[in-house]
Amino acid sequence: MAEAAPAPTRSMAVPLTAFAAGAVVALLLGVFGTVHDPTLGGTTTLGFRTVLAMKVAVSCVIGVLAVLQLLGALWLYGKLGRPAPSWLGTAHRVTGATALLLTVFVAYHCLWALGLETGHLPDGEKVPLRTVVHGVLGCAVFGAVVVKVVAVRSRRAPGWFLPLAGGLLFALLVLVVLTSAVWYLNAHGWPSNTYA
Repeated sequence: MAEAAPAPTRSMAVPLTAFAAGAVVALLLGVFGTVHDPTLGGTTTLGFRTVLAMKVAVSCVIGVLAVLQLLGALWLYGKLGRPAPSWLGTAHRVTGATALLLTVFVAYHCLWALGLETGHLPDGEKVPLRTVVHGVLGCAVFGAVVVKVVAVRSRRAPGWFLPLAGGLLFALLVLVVLTSAVWYLNAHGWPSNTYA
């Protein structure tokens, strides 16, 4: 009878390194957002009238995908009281990858077209607190993505690390959607001139 391979040793170095790398990514994005001169060049509207309308619509899709990710993870971990179907793992990975790609797409348009607004607008008015919080949280999302990727790939991380990394990413995504698309829809309704 062949002996089973020994279980990998669990190490706190994995989450500590992941959080440090995530912090560096978030910080670098923030620095780029503050030094970059915002421009609409190199952006697209995907057929929507404005970049803002496109970002609102795509951010709503990201919010739905984030909720599906949470439900899928709870089901996979047996927290919903029913066994998970065999296809759920694949569906969870596909919706996660789709959410990530859409998040990168929207973040590019945010950072490239608007930058990270933290001080004063060109007319001398102060940048609204919601805008500052949204921008900082947006940068933090990509730090959390780094942490989550490490958590998913590591066999040496403590058992609590993956649920914590997933929960952190979910919470940040929801906060970013709440401070952008949901705020916009609440303040202005669905963009009336959605399509060109």
